[in-house]
Amino acid sequence: MKLAVKKRDILGKKVKNLRNQGLIPAVIYGKHVNAESVACVKNDLLKIYRTAGYSTPIELIGDVDQLALINSLQLDPVTDEIIAADFLAVSKTEKVAAKIPVSIYGESQLEKLNEGKIMLVKDEIEVEALPQDLPSKFEIDISVLATVNDVFFVKDLKVSDKVTVLDDPELPILTVSVLEDESSAAEWAEAPAAE
Repeated sequence: MKLAVKKRDILGKKVKNLRNQGLIPAVIYGKHVNAESVACVKNDLLKIYRTAGYSTPIELIGDVDQLALINSLQLDPVTDEIIAADFLAVSKTEKVAAKIPVSIYGESQLEKLNEGKIMLVKDEIEVEALPQDLPSKFEIDISVLATVNDVFFVKDLKVSDKVTVLDDPELPILTVSVLEDESSAAEWAEAPAAE
């Protein structure tokens, strides 16, 4: 995936003019490069972010040629529109740490039968790998959780041998919470107190 960037001299409050032209001010930084102020087309950045997220390296091309990760996006607090971006320059030969999102799929019999509710308690996993080996996401099939005592831990993830998980393996990612039986709870509340 490639994203065209142009160097920019417009800084500070004047970047509003860039946004009015459909451009996003951004900064590229990293230990191998001097920080560069650039701009990119907002719609191009959105398309790439939807595919790459924060963990897939993209090629910045144009005034700056650099492999990079989208490190952060700044959103307008009112409109949720992207107003700025940070790119972390990376090297194909050097490992980087990144937070990988957790995605769940499948159907839980526990939820279907109203016996429990599956809770996602950790939605990102920190890993280290060469940029090209970073997973875009970790997918977990929730149908593996069969009883109210089941827990899916970091150590249960299927991870490539090219990726090192930095999070504690004993941290839970998914847990099952018991649904309260409302009728029995109501009966208990109405029962007379013991004398």
